[in-house]
Amino acid sequence: MNKEVSNKGFMWSDEPEPHKKRTKEIINQHPEIRKLIGRNPYTFLIIIFCVSVQLTLAILLKDGPWWLITVLSYCIGAFACHTLFVCIHECAHNLLFKDRTLNTLSGIIANLPLVFPSSVSFQKYHLKHHSYQGVEELDADMPFRWEARLIDNSTFGKALWLLFYPVFQLLRPLRLTKEIKIFDGWTLVNWIVQFCFLAAIAVLLGWKAILFLVLSFFFSIGLHPLGARWIQEHYLTHGPHQETKSYYGALNTVNLNVGYHNEHHDFPSIPWNKLPHIKRIATSYYDSLGYHTSYTGLLFRFLFDKELSVHSRVARSNRGKTMKTTKTNTNTKYG
Repeated sequence: MNKEVSNKGFMWSDEPEPHKKRTKEIINQHPEIRKLIGRNPYTFLIIIFCVSVQLTLAILLKDGPWWLITVLSYCIGAFACHTLFVCIHECAHNLLFKDRTLNTLSGIIANLPLVFPSSVSFQKYHLKHHSYQGVEELDADMPFRWEARLIDNSTFGKALWLLFYPVFQLLRPLRLTKEIKIFDGWTLVNWIVQFCFLAAIAVLLGWKAILFLVLSFFFSIGLHPLGARWIQEHYLTHGPHQETKSYYGALNTVNLNVGYHNEHHDFPSIPWNKLPHIKRIATSYYDSLGYHTSYTGLLFRFLFDKELSVHSRVARSNRGKTMKTTKTNTNTKYG
């Protein structure tokens, strides 16, 4: 692959996102994989369960001590919120119901304990990430250049970056204003429902309940082993020739197999419960790729490894060039 990197910057590639070529190869060799394409309406039951968990804990903690609120938000709330975020991701791909409106409404319900109204916006920009991975003006998963320069490879800086990762994540879609309509009727519905929900929590349960929800949200995608997911997915932890990594660890059980990230990018029309089947069918492709087995190990590696920074991403400006014939052959395992 023709890639160039400076001492202080992203690694730039002149090739498009790497998944389309592998998808075609796998389909040609394993056409039976098409049978996995479909939807999983039972994901909605998981949404109801996780929202109920957060509401129940918010009620129980409304008069609780601060230390207990913090501990439970880290040990329980973060996992429930992360699962809800994965459910919103499934809704964005229309993997619950055939009707897109039902998926949108399901995402709004999943959004309730996550404090900030984001499900409808995520639905708009996430599909761009799949089509234009690494293209700054189209991929909201890519860090800002100023963000990467600000944090760089400092251990303290990377810890703060993970702690406030939701803030950076909320800002990045602003880059896509020329490509997507940031605000529309569904966005307004998402905002109204979310703010009415938070107002009801504040009035009926008080500010400690709100604090529990806020801490759960920040821990779920921030300075927590779960936050290592953002490093796992597209940071260059296995050298410059593999942009996407999967995670095959125990937390896939509660994270709805979100760790199967190469599999998801290769086949985004397959729901979470069938992602492991992709790996079993196309074993020769996925066993040759680097992967992770421990979020905790990856978290500490990212924080203390000076070779890893917020710049450790592949960026590209080419939106549509056909993928050259290249093949990743990395079998390194971390964790």
